Amino acid sequence: MSCNMDSGNFRGGIRCLGGVSFPCLPVTPTVSLIYVVCIDRHGRLKVKTTAQQEEAKRKEREQKLKLYNAATSAAFKKRLNGEFDEEGLKLTGEILSVNPDFYSLWNYRKEIFLFMKDNKETEFVQKLMQDELGFLESCLKVNPKSYGAWHHRCFIMDNMPTPDWERELQLCNTFLEYDERNFHCWDYRRTVVLASDVDLEQELAYTTEKIQTNFSNYSSWHYRSKLLPVIFPDPTHPVRVQEDILLQEHETVQNAIFTDPDDQSAWFYHRWLLGRGRKKLQVSCVHASRHTNQIIVLLTNHIKVNHGHILSVNINSTSITGEWKNVKGSTNYSNIWVMDVKDGLQSEEDLSIGVTLLTESDCTQFSQGLQLNQGQKEAWTMAGYKAGTRFSIELSAAASSTLETELEGIQELHSVEPENKWVLLTLVYLMKAIDPVHERFEEGINEAINKLSAVDTKRRAFYWDLKSKFMIEKILDVQDVNTREMTLTGLDLTVLCHTEWMVLIQELDISQNQLSNLRPLSNLPCLKILIANNNKIEDVESLQHCKQLKTLHLQKNALQTVQVFTPLAGLLLEEVNVAGNPLCNIENYTDSLRAVLPSLSPS
Repeated sequence: MSCNMDSGNFRGGIRCLGGVSFPCLPVTPTVSLIYVVCIDRHGRLKVKTTAQQEEAKRKEREQKLKLYNAATSAAFKKRLNGEFDEEGLKLTGEILSVNPDFYSLWNYRKEIFLFMKDNKETEFVQKLMQDELGFLESCLKVNPKSYGAWHHRCFIMDNMPTPDWERELQLCNTFLEYDERNFHCWDYRRTVVLASDVDLEQELAYTTEKIQTNFSNYSSWHYRSKLLPVIFPDPTHPVRVQEDILLQEHETVQNAIFTDPDDQSAWFYHRWLLGRGRKKLQVSCVHASRHTNQIIVLLTNHIKVNHGHILSVNINSTSITGEWKNVKGSTNYSNIWVMDVKDGLQSEEDLSIGVTLLTESDCTQFSQGLQLNQGQKEAWTMAGYKAGTRFSIELSAAASSTLETELEGIQELHSVEPENKWVLLTLVYLMKAIDPVHERFEEGINEAINKLSAVDTKRRAFYWDLKSKFMIEKILDVQDVNTREMTLTGLDLTVLCHTEWMVLIQELDISQNQLSNLRPLSNLPCLKILIANNNKIEDVESLQHCKQLKTLHLQKNALQTVQVFTPLAGLLLEEVNVAGNPLCNIENYTDSLRAVLPSLSPS
């Protein structure tokens, strides 16, 4: 017989079901015990202490664990023996029904279903997989955010003879009613939509409905950013949206921003709206050198040569064979590619060089040519850009007007929320979008970034890097694209950005900044002189890829040991100055430096 403890009359007694009351057992002041009182079938009083309950629970857990481990071992043994049968489904199902995050067991089930698909009749496989969908629903009720369960559902639908995608869409609706921010379900929904004939405009309307219900639905905003470029693509910019639609979205997101300025979901979407898009793939620069016997090609986007893209060279109408490598000497994705031409550039005659990039998916072809005349040691061609457009999209009158109005609104919100980091950051991005070269908003951008660094100290380094990025963009936007020398001194730079656009630079001065490393300079294959005094540089990693580097000044930095120069042992350095670094306190450090860098003269 079960019993009920009446806490209100605890001192007076314990009232059990049936109206029988028992006096409370005495408890001494020095011992505090909790009793659970029950009546057995013979009417006898049973009392269990907390310690006894814990022991009983421990034994129960041990028994469950023993059964769980035994079932797991049996499942792995069957898998090892290649037993792909219904018993394996049953065995793994017992475990996954209580722990749907056991990924190895989902993999075993996949193997069973693939075996069944290859060896059983279609009707049998259809029924088996239909049952599996029901089992998966029960697992998702245990954990609606189980990676394994959602991935397995994708597998089943991809392999089912006759999948019902419409039902899957309804299932997504059901789960999103339960938790509208379940990003696993949103991911699965995109899979369902891609595999079926769902009207994408209906999906867009669905995201609108979810956002209006809850502005803080990040997954819905994200899904919207995936749908709009497909439904309303901008033919002039890849992965962008038609301008009129984009302007409407600014109004939509502004409602969310003003409703809850502290919610980050709408702010992230707003930043996506201000995104610069992706440049069309094309050849931006071709450089040829008789000295290095190399051809360097700069592209607007990262590619992997011979993996969807073919890069070829011809000299005087003769095709040149060779291996393309990036600036680090590998074949990984890059937007700078280098080919050793060997004897092709040694001739002193006039050379007509052509570079062609072919995109295999749509047979799009881009070509760029240059003339290396007799007596010239090197030649190049660099595509020109209108000031303010290399790192941003040129705004139309309508877009400019919309952003100006939005800036006024955000400034008004800033007056109410002066320390809201999202408001401040959006002010920065809006001003940058309206005025890419900072002629009008330079002071406002710097003021907002400084305020962000003060109110959001945990992300101070991010804001400093952002400021450095904007500053370098401004300089590159107005600088002659054919320049061979560059000075970036005294700008408080914390990071070097867009160094791919410095591919032609031979002399670079980045002194008096806040730089801690030089890794981005691997994009400068023509670099000969580097001056980086008065920074916080701790190593010289990546400079080994600047094969033409001759002069290196690193005075007053944070170089601790001579060994940091080991990566540069293969360079033909002629001058290295490390005065004012901690390594100068090491006895005979100059001799040690020459031992590491054998190309240095003994004087």
